[in-house]
Amino acid sequence: MRRSSPDRPSRLLVPTLVLLSTVTGIVSSLGAPLVPTLAAELGVTLAAAQWTLTVTLLTAAVSTPLLGRYAAAHRRRPTILAGLVVVVAGTVLAAVAVTVPALGLPWLIAGRAAQGVGIALTPLAMTVARDVYPAERSQRIIPGLSVAGVVGAGLGYPLTAAVAQVGGVAAAFWLGVLLTGATLAISWYAVPAAPRGSTPRVQPLEALLLGGSTLAVLLGINQTTSWGWGDVRTLGLFALGVAGAALWAWLTLRSPSPLVDLRLAFGTPALGPHITVVLAGVGMYMSLALVIVLLQTHTPAGWGLDQPVLVAGLVLVPYSLAAVVGTRLSRWAGGYLPAVRLLPIGCALYLASALLIALVHDQVWQALVAMAVGGLGSGFTFAMIPALLVRTVPAAETGSALGFNMVLRYVGFSAGSALGVTVLALASGGPVPTEHGFRIASLVNAAVWLVAIVVVLAIGNRQRPEPLSAGG
Repeated sequence: MRRSSPDRPSRLLVPTLVLLSTVTGIVSSLGAPLVPTLAAELGVTLAAAQWTLTVTLLTAAVSTPLLGRYAAAHRRRPTILAGLVVVVAGTVLAAVAVTVPALGLPWLIAGRAAQGVGIALTPLAMTVARDVYPAERSQRIIPGLSVAGVVGAGLGYPLTAAVAQVGGVAAAFWLGVLLTGATLAISWYAVPAAPRGSTPRVQPLEALLLGGSTLAVLLGINQTTSWGWGDVRTLGLFALGVAGAALWAWLTLRSPSPLVDLRLAFGTPALGPHITVVLAGVGMYMSLALVIVLLQTHTPAGWGLDQPVLVAGLVLVPYSLAAVVGTRLSRWAGGYLPAVRLLPIGCALYLASALLIALVHDQVWQALVAMAVGGLGSGFTFAMIPALLVRTVPAAETGSALGFNMVLRYVGFSAGSALGVTVLALASGGPVPTEHGFRIASLVNAAVWLVAIVVVLAIGNRQRPEPLSAGG
């Protein structure tokens, strides 16, 4: 069978790139709606089961810059295929771990960690489209690939939840094996090789230090529910995380070819968008985690909506659809208003969503409305942050700034995933969620978005606002 080449790309290349972005979104969705079910089936706490989502996002944060560096020039096709092999293997491991209860949570977490590599493949799919097709066509394809990831997650939530409800959690993971295996097969045929060229030096140690230090801090946050904030083990994890981050920064600043250009990140106006994307990532995944808990919880006191996993998956569909609408609205409004003025709107919508779910959460439709409002906020926020970076960072440094911003986004996602259930457990006074604990956790989530608004407004006061259409 003749494989695709750069000179004559396969007719299947565009559908393959869309499939690659969509399926990795679906695989990432194997976490959120299934967390409470996994906690019940594996006999672990909700905070422990939440690691099946947190570790996936953390792996994405580490692997995104690493794969981007490995995939330079002629290494692009092998990197994409190797990444898909890792995702397939991780999905198989997760499916086996759920099928064989004796393997338990550690093996499931290991499989989910490997699946996180799949999230880092979407930027590589965009790179293929940029390099293979003429500029006019690639500019139409790349936004579609970005939306495909969102749509994939939106499809994945109800799809995996439906399969889990009918065939059990193991069936949802075996479906993931089927989808990722098919994506690997078609990618082997359709993704073209790139011409040979110079390849930058890869520094895996930098990525490992970044991931390890973040993991130590997240473990410390997670274990506060068992050990307490003042326990020597908790403090030791925090100290280890800070020391690891300091060592990573030291090595990065001394490296002639760093994975992340810290001087660019913290020495330019990009600092504001970088801080904002971390806060937005934390707030977004805190909200998702809390809504899933609300939907599936049922306590003797009568708190919780006691819905099956399918409903938990379906309630996130309005979020994904509203995120697409919010993205389009933000692009339209960007012709009249600057990104620095639109970004607070996105954060304010998410703030309203968090307050709404904190105040009214007795019916499923209320959760649907809150998720739709949050989705609009997500579309505005995550569309405007890259636009703001492009406007504030010198053109030659835009790629590096956007790459680092993507890493920080996933760090925020993983932190929010861990922080949501941790705050819920602390406020509830134990592993069983209470309504009081849910309200407190939702208000903490709202506070995160309030801080994000303050940061964005502070940026706006230091910059000359221009509509996105100004200057081309």
